[in-house]
Amino acid sequence: MSTTERTGHRRDLAAAGIAALVVVAAVVVGTSIEHADGTLHLNWPPLYAQWHPHVGPGTPAAVAVAAAVIVYAPVLAVRLSWRTLLLTAWTASMAWIWSLALIDGWHRGVARRLTTKYEYLQVIDRFEDIPGTLRDFTRHILIDSPGHWPAHTAGHPPGATLTFVLLDRVGLGGGAWAGAFCITVGSTAVAAVLITVRALADEEMARRAAPFLVLAPAAVWIGASADGYFAAVTAWMTALLALAATREARSPAAAALGSGLLSGLTCYLSYGLTLFAVVAAAVLLITRAARPLPLFLAGTAVAPLVFTWLGFDWWEAYRLLVERYHQGAGGIRPYAYFVWANLACTVLVVGLATVAGLRRTAASAPGAIKRLWAGRTTPADRLTALVLAALLALLAADLSGMSKAETERIWLPFATFLLAATAFVPKARQRHWLTAQAVLALLLNHLLFTGW
Repeated sequence: MSTTERTGHRRDLAAAGIAALVVVAAVVVGTSIEHADGTLHLNWPPLYAQWHPHVGPGTPAAVAVAAAVIVYAPVLAVRLSWRTLLLTAWTASMAWIWSLALIDGWHRGVARRLTTKYEYLQVIDRFEDIPGTLRDFTRHILIDSPGHWPAHTAGHPPGATLTFVLLDRVGLGGGAWAGAFCITVGSTAVAAVLITVRALADEEMARRAAPFLVLAPAAVWIGASADGYFAAVTAWMTALLALAATREARSPAAAALGSGLLSGLTCYLSYGLTLFAVVAAAVLLITRAARPLPLFLAGTAVAPLVFTWLGFDWWEAYRLLVERYHQGAGGIRPYAYFVWANLACTVLVVGLATVAGLRRTAASAPGAIKRLWAGRTTPADRLTALVLAALLALLAADLSGMSKAETERIWLPFATFLLAATAFVPKARQRHWLTAQAVLALLLNHLLFTGW
């Protein structure tokens, strides 16, 4: 190993160590605050979780999947054909998410996740008349309004709840089907990010990131979480835009329009996903392509036009959401703690391997931005720009003060693209960092009962 490689590795370890200390500080300081005045409304800060060491039916499978990915994935990621790699990565990701979810058992880990008092499935029967409910939606956002919506329904545009209403309408009602849907769709985000990285950077970098995208600690929260589904929608929106901009799709026009349709949908799944405009802009900037923009914008307009025609006022709903947010725990939780503790949550979601990748991303950022401006980029420069855009969107969400706690699931769409920074991890160290990722995810799921 050369002196440069040794120095880089030491700096990676130092960055990982600092990130680990931030997590420890968030736990210690958060526990102290919660014991003192209870303003965090968390049982195990900074996560929305409770301490409960346990094993479950998914334990053997989770350990087996982790071991298989650590041993075989670095080799398979190089040798498999591209299409086979995408299918294998999706399958392995789904196995990893399912096994982690089942550590908590079928009912608690999957079937009941989306049926708690805060969740979308609590209000399925109130959408019997969908247009009528949409026209009336904003009247039930505030906590002191008659028949106010549960927290998650009130905190999101109605597209989120309508997803589960439509599942119910086609015979896939109940928590088990909802959980299976979120896991199946959420796991496809791995393939979408790989496609994006290949289109914007190159195939080698996508292959290097593939094992880390599969074995991400984020899988703990993708399991039976609607935010895992949201992450997949934003990931495919970005992938289609990248394919349209680079003209690698069979029909770049269809890809641009499809990306726009998903972009519009994201605005009606979560208000915060409007920040993905930063990532979309980065894709067009990286590729220096404006051609997809008209069809992308046309597609983006479809969901707003449909929802507005049906009677839902997005801007009024968002205004009321901000008021509702401050009526509840969001108005009590201290900004001064969460503005940095949220970042500790992100470390737990993306893992220390991603921290090492982000350290390398930051180191290369000045040169990458300069070359991007000059139009003489390398694949590494283009990947750097993509990761920086996702990080910028995440930091904007953090500074907004509208994401205090539960960011381990709320920020999954942004975290999914931060994971791409693992492509910068040296090949010789891949298995070491993969082991760190797996150990973190297994510890989280076995020591804590996560909730949302």
